[in-house]
Amino acid sequence: MSSIFDDDFYIPQLRSSSHQFPNPREASEEGLLAFGGDLNPNRILKAYRTGIFPWFNSDDPIMWWSPNPRMILYPQEFKISKSFRRVLRNRGYEVKFDHNFEEVISNCGDIPRPNQEGTWLTKEMKEAYIELHHMGFAHSVETYYNGELIGGLYGIAMGKIFFGESMFSYMSDASKVALCALSNICVEKCYHFIDCQVETPHMLRWGAKLVQRNTFLDQLEVGLEESTDFGSWRDWAWQYNK
Repeated sequence: MSSIFDDDFYIPQLRSSSHQFPNPREASEEGLLAFGGDLNPNRILKAYRTGIFPWFNSDDPIMWWSPNPRMILYPQEFKISKSFRRVLRNRGYEVKFDHNFEEVISNCGDIPRPNQEGTWLTKEMKEAYIELHHMGFAHSVETYYNGELIGGLYGIAMGKIFFGESMFSYMSDASKVALCALSNICVEKCYHFIDCQVETPHMLRWGAKLVQRNTFLDQLEVGLEESTDFGSWRDWAWQYNK
């Protein structure tokens, strides 16, 4: 992470007894809103509902963010190139939902990433999201090849918003296949958008876009007015439509 403290903004420390967050509309462009508190699942859910997410290194305090701009993917705008269509038709990938959440989050934390030492997915973070999975809020999208898990992603669903957290791939296009499946299911289920949090080159190539934080927060409020697909997604099925 880049420098996090700005002389123009007061960054409060959260109290363990309160799940209240500062107003994200008043945050700096970088988006650091607060630090401290804990990773209680109810605090994390309150954060997402407010447009905030935790992100910190293992040797840092817990940090809570709402950056400006925000990267989101409208599921109907996921880009499928001709070459990727051939991948979907011919590679023999299989996609499942919520069959192996713990392995997905473990792989997301373990896979090496360019210009990154260590992982922000600490033991405490994993435990918190696994608990959210058991509560019916956190979900995994898993790509299999010959019965082996070779890619996927996980995140949180509330209302008609999917808050993407992380993805991994041990085989070419495996994470993109998972995101394609999620996007198609989100179109079918009338989800408003997939929150991708911060800008990355591959998400831009796949159709995500940057929006102003206030726009994101406005659309978030609308999406959260809808009912949540609560509980396991194991019975959800996705098949590539040629």
